[in-house]
Amino acid sequence: MTDRTPPRLEIRNIKRAFGGRNVVDDVSLAIEPGQVTCLLGPSGCGKSTTLRIIAGVEVQDSGTIHADGDLICDTIFRVPPEKRSIGLMFQDFSLFPHLSVADNVAFGLKGSREDKRARVAQLLRRVDLERYIDSYPHQLSGGEQQRVALVRALAPRPKIMLMDEPFSGLDNRLRDEIRDDTLAVLKEEGTAVLLVTHEPDEAMRMADEIALMRDGKIVQQGAPYNLYNAPVDRQAAAFFSDINVIRGQVRGALTETAFGQFLAPGVPDGAWVDIVIRPQHIKIDFDRQGRGPNPTPQDGTPARGLVERARFMGNESLVEFRMDFDNSLLRTTVPSVFLPKPGTPLWLMIRRDRCFVFPSRA
Repeated sequence: MTDRTPPRLEIRNIKRAFGGRNVVDDVSLAIEPGQVTCLLGPSGCGKSTTLRIIAGVEVQDSGTIHADGDLICDTIFRVPPEKRSIGLMFQDFSLFPHLSVADNVAFGLKGSREDKRARVAQLLRRVDLERYIDSYPHQLSGGEQQRVALVRALAPRPKIMLMDEPFSGLDNRLRDEIRDDTLAVLKEEGTAVLLVTHEPDEAMRMADEIALMRDGKIVQQGAPYNLYNAPVDRQAAAFFSDINVIRGQVRGALTETAFGQFLAPGVPDGAWVDIVIRPQHIKIDFDRQGRGPNPTPQDGTPARGLVERARFMGNESLVEFRMDFDNSLLRTTVPSVFLPKPGTPLWLMIRRDRCFVFPSRA
């Protein structure tokens, strides 16, 4: 039996406190070569501090950091930041305005001038910027400057790339294109990537694995599909999309709702639960309109609501309903244009297999 190859980057039980508050609280991560992991969470949850500790510009209170199995940092021993073979890429491109594109990319390289020029040309070719090799940053667009910043970070062949909100300064038109180009280059280089973002769409688009962070802790970690479809709690579900919340009280491990009874195993009688469902999983039952509730085993129990508001959102319409059962407000999305008048009664159905039941925090 062969020994397991250690991760390219591994952080173990990192903690960092400021003013008595744990900003990073027992965070552990492992990233393989060529893997992109997104550290996802709201502003102030500890993402950037974690990145700074890995980069070596911040010191942890406890825990260790390893690269390819070798210790690079604990609370006593520290490899200097410039010797960690870690690339850094931030929202601020920080290109040197007085240097050409070639000299910007070659800034951290060692070797002969010919070797450096060849490496620069190779990287610029990958991002379709070789024709700008002798241009200056002010002659480039924002997206082109972003590509130069990327290849400059990759030029020394770092084993690990740390990226802190690197695309947030780009307009929406460019963002997807730059993200895809960046991801392709990083994968080709076999670089282990830790990307910090507060945007779920960006994490879902780029990550092989997402670590969802809240109040200094990683609350859930796994493939994007798993985090989206099996959230650990109501907050995790809400972080990835809009949600509807149906509240109910448990009686005999069952909760009564407008859509029938839901199982709530392990929840004591009298406790409240939140049944979470996303708008796209609430459907308008157009076949049932005017016939009243006559559920089939496949459909479950329908519930009636009155249209409160309808808005066209571009690719779909968002319709809000005031439910007869408990006067609660539910939102659903309908493909294309569907704008019923306020007060219109419609029957709704829900995807029970897409519902999540959590103990209520209210």
